[in-house]
Amino acid sequence: MKSRLPAASAALLLAGTLAACGASSPSSSGTPEAAELTVWFMKDSFSDEVVQQFRADFEAAHEGTTLDIQIQEWDGIGQKVTSALASNDAPDVIEVGNTQVAQYAASGGVVDLTDKIDDLQGDDWLPGLAEPGNIDGKQYGIPWYAANRVVIYHKDLFAAAGITEPPTTRDAWIADTQKLDAGGNQGIYLPGQNWFVLAGFIWDEGGDLAVQEGEGWRGALDTPEALAGMDFYAQLQALGEGPKDSDEANPPQADVFAKGTVAQLISAPGGAGAIIEANPELDGKLGFFPIPGPTADKPGAVFTGGSDLIIPEASQHQELAYEVVKALAGEKFQNQMAAAMSYVPNRVSLADALVGSEGAAAMAHGATNGRATPSSPSWAAVEANNVIKEYMTQVLTGGDPAEAAEQASATITQILDTDS
Repeated sequence: MKSRLPAASAALLLAGTLAACGASSPSSSGTPEAAELTVWFMKDSFSDEVVQQFRADFEAAHEGTTLDIQIQEWDGIGQKVTSALASNDAPDVIEVGNTQVAQYAASGGVVDLTDKIDDLQGDDWLPGLAEPGNIDGKQYGIPWYAANRVVIYHKDLFAAAGITEPPTTRDAWIADTQKLDAGGNQGIYLPGQNWFVLAGFIWDEGGDLAVQEGEGWRGALDTPEALAGMDFYAQLQALGEGPKDSDEANPPQADVFAKGTVAQLISAPGGAGAIIEANPELDGKLGFFPIPGPTADKPGAVFTGGSDLIIPEASQHQELAYEVVKALAGEKFQNQMAAAMSYVPNRVSLADALVGSEGAAAMAHGATNGRATPSSPSWAAVEANNVIKEYMTQVLTGGDPAEAAEQASATITQILDTDS
């Protein structure tokens, strides 16, 4: 970015759009005793370099303490965290999606950190990132970082196809991707179950995943608008070789892109770090642009979300666990993270950390059309049951779109009604 305004705008925009996602607080008396702590980070949240630097810094500042940072897969994480919270051997700190905090807090296994808000400078948090972690006035989830998806592209393949500027409309995007999908390359790598991307296409058409009716919720994948969004997804997905029955983690899409024959993928900007780690020769060859919308006047709709940090009640070292949370949510790590991963920091005052990043600039522009998943507290159960993923695979493998959407919508309605 060439000015400070876009970065600040990104933070403010995400503050307004990020939403949707029992317990004694750790004591603050005395200095916590040294211990070995187990910390769960999600796959592809951070590069190995960022993780290793944090571990080294924390252990240096807390003599005798060691961190066992374990990387978790998103697929199936809901049940894994729920089981951990109910066990006697839970991790000490867990990264969770912001849409998941309400689900975990309801289990009674998450520490209430409300009395730590001032110590963590909570008055400076992005409101939209902090709100999902606050359940009935209690802060269970500490906001960590925010992001939305962009298109990461291979500059050399674009140039070879004669494409000099990234597309700004859906029609141009399809046309360019068709050009790229030639000569042995994949125009785009888009797995069949990337439902966050589908959500954006549905929102662009004026539809939604579910809608509130009175005090209840109804699945809405069977509306004409949602079906149009699924149709566009199918058109785009067909211009690559992405699997129709798995998501972006299976196989890791960064590894696929790193082979050098994929022109585009859809990811948070930080995904570029995983690509370069897998293939250093691509360093300097990656570009970013916002997901195109139906018209050039605004980018395509995107899901804007982020991650929170929670401390399980079953942690045997809650005071030290809080020190980990404080360090991860603190200014030093937030600035390092923003520079390395192009994520939006958790504080409004740290927005300048995004200045100068091409990926962050694309993300900031995309955030102007950001949306959240349905605000039902039971939405996490829809995600956990893979309802939308299975619907997408059914359509992409030849099923009748209208029939599949009707079945999926009925399932969503049932889940939201049952769990509400």
